[in-house]
Amino acid sequence: MANNQEVELSTLKVGDSFPAGVTFSYVPYTPENSDITSCGIPTNYDASKEFAGKRVVLFSVPGAFTPGCSARHLPGYIQNLPALKSKGVDIVAVIAFNDAWVMSAWGKANGIKGDDILFLSDPEAKFSKSIGWTNGERTARYAVVIDNGKVIYAEKEPGREVTVSSAEAVLSKL
Repeated sequence: MANNQEVELSTLKVGDSFPAGVTFSYVPYTPENSDITSCGIPTNYDASKEFAGKRVVLFSVPGAFTPGCSARHLPGYIQNLPALKSKGVDIVAVIAFNDAWVMSAWGKANGIKGDDILFLSDPEAKFSKSIGWTNGERTARYAVVIDNGKVIYAEKEPGREVTVSSAEAVLSKL
């Protein structure tokens, strides 16, 4: 195997620990950068650290501003945010292959302010590749629920539809 190839880890399964060293990129929301044309400055988001001791819903989409992701996937999480929070979810985050600026703009375009839902970039799909859940070079469509460092739900979509990674599917497992 060439040195520049990444070795894929096994798929995340219920009972696994959330991996150490998982870092995403994002533009933290501030009132100063709330306008969709305001870029902000991307920073690293240490998911392994930030998710520790919390109940987290992490869902992944192939791309921001795409029809399936914008029309069928994200809206369910926006609509069900109060229900997710009522089930003890501390953090709801969406990841995609897109860069941090695109993810930030996608959140703003959908009226998300603050940290209600974190819009995170999975640079080069590094995390998604590490668990073997990609769609070509992009992040696949999937959902993972982490509770106090342990995976309690992990499902990758078997096709192009939004089923096992939907907010409704996740809610049914909480």
